[in-house]
Formats: sequence, structure tokens, C-alpha cells
Amino acid sequence: MAARDPNPRAQPLPASGPEPLSESALLDRLEEEIGRAERHGTKLSCLLVVLDNVEELVREHGSELPGQTLAYVARALRRELRRFDRIGRPSAGELLIVLPGADGPLGEIVARRVLERLQTIKVEADGTRRPLQISLGLAAWRADMSPVDLLARARAAARRRNGDDPAPPQPHRGAAAAAGAHLARPPLWPSSTVEGAAPS
Repeated sequence: MAARDPNPRAQPLPASGPEPLSESALLDRLEEEIGRAERHGTKLSCLLVVLDNVEELVREHGSELPGQTLAYVARALRRELRRFDRIGRPSAGELLIVLPGADGPLGEIVARRVLERLQTIKVEADGTRRPLQISLGLAAWRADMSPVDLLARARAAARRRNGDDPAPPQPHRGAAAAAGAHLARPPLWPSSTVEGAAPS
């Protein structure tokens, strides 16, 4: 049971690399990046990758497959990211990509690259292959937002694109800009909107 890239032209993934940050380490990293953004007046965005069928995979193939799938996805996505972008795992079925210096539009560019890469990956289990069922949620940091706020906005964006949460929750502090996408079949990138952004 594993995740595979069926594209014969795809380059082999590195055998090892930095492990995704744990939830606590991820929140600490977000706190550091928020502090840096506040000090230097820079941007910060986060892209959440949600494995939508995690419960189904656990039920049908055991508890190890979702973790193996997300580990493979994390390794595959590192090639689409900058060397200082970080990947963390805030829950069993999620990866969060921290994008220092990225505003909403730049975050959407990264999200498009990530989506294109994810479209090439399939889950192989018990002799069958299935496409990843993935939701993406993009959130841009705004002043007075905490790490928990930023993660919540990314989750809300992913749920909205998946049709599960039409109304975004209010953050604990401040406002946020968010956009998200859902990997549909056939895979398409719907037009995104940035909500709560200050007028230019």
C-alpha cells in the first residue's frame, strides 16, 4: 500500500528529506513567521492540503496508509516549493505549507503548482489505484492574527471549496484573506476569491 506517481517521466523522489513538522512544532514555526512578518512588514500565507478520504482509507486499508500517503505527498511537493518554505502536519489527514513572504496572489500561484503535482499522484492499495481526494485551502495572514487563526482560515477555505462550510468562521482576532480550491473530477482549478483583503 503506497502512493505512486504513474507518470513515467516523473523524476524519482529523494529517498529522504525533512520530516513534516509536528502540530506543536508547526504552530511554533507559524508564531516565528508571524513575528518576522510583523517586524519587517512582510507577507505570509499558508496552504492547507487535506486528504478528504482519510477515514475511508483507514477503514479499507488500515491506519498506516494515510500517513504513508501524506509522507509521499510532502516529499513530492518539496520540489514545487522554495527552500525556506516549510511543511507541517497539523492533523492526521492534513499538511500545511508555510509560505513566508507570500501574499494572496503569490500563494495562489503556489497552490496551482501544488494542485498540478497532486493530479499526478495516485493511491495504490491492494492492487488497485485511485486518485487522491484532496482539498486545498489558502489563507493569507493579516495583522493581529494568531497561528491558530491562520490555520482555521485555511481549513475554512478548504471546506468552502469542498462545499462543506459556506460561511467562514470569524477568527479569534483580526481579519483574514482566504482562498481555496477543491480537486474535482475532472480536476479543475475554480476561480478563487480573496475575502477580507484590504482595498488596494
